[in-house]
Amino acid sequence: MRKITLLLALLFVANFYAQDKTLAKVHKVNGIEVYILSEPLRDYDVVFGGDNKIQWTSALTGGLVNASIESKVSKFVKSVQEKSEEENVEFDAIVYSDGKNVSAIKFTEEKTDENERMAEVQKMDGIPLFILSEPVLDYTVEYDKGGGIKWKSLATAGLINNSIEEDVKKYVKKLDGKFKREKIDAIMYADGKEADGIKFRS
Repeated sequence: MRKITLLLALLFVANFYAQDKTLAKVHKVNGIEVYILSEPLRDYDVVFGGDNKIQWTSALTGGLVNASIESKVSKFVKSVQEKSEEENVEFDAIVYSDGKNVSAIKFTEEKTDENERMAEVQKMDGIPLFILSEPVLDYTVEYDKGGGIKWKSLATAGLINNSIEEDVKKYVKKLDGKFKREKIDAIMYADGKEADGIKFRS
């Protein structure tokens, strides 16, 4: 019985630690919380989004200047703010999960010091992704990698621009080997066109 109890305790600790590796505090863009490839810990309702997706292109840049993830998110936020004013609908944050789509959400759970801006991040190829968010665990930056030229946008004169998800895939591809060799534990993107490979402190 004691062995079973000890095993359960160890499993609980291991599970708790694993969850910590995907917990993050998200950034704000233009004063709005942004949950990019992450899910808020607080309960919420979608106030608009779903089938009415907000979309964008980079046609004006001719594909030669492809926006960074940060710039794309800023455009998303601006579009949502304009739509909320037009429809007189309040929202607290935006959630981006895939493609070129975003939803505006309203929290239904009261804000506390523990849950404010807190999220669980998604993984890609097993790698936790901290996109415009900060891990709750202490970490060090081990590697940084740029996303490179986005050939899709260049070849189509910007009419078909990479989604944020596609941009992130480029970072994952460049840092995947480091993750498999346990040189990094996660990928973090804060701004510009580079992402960092980070290692959590033990």
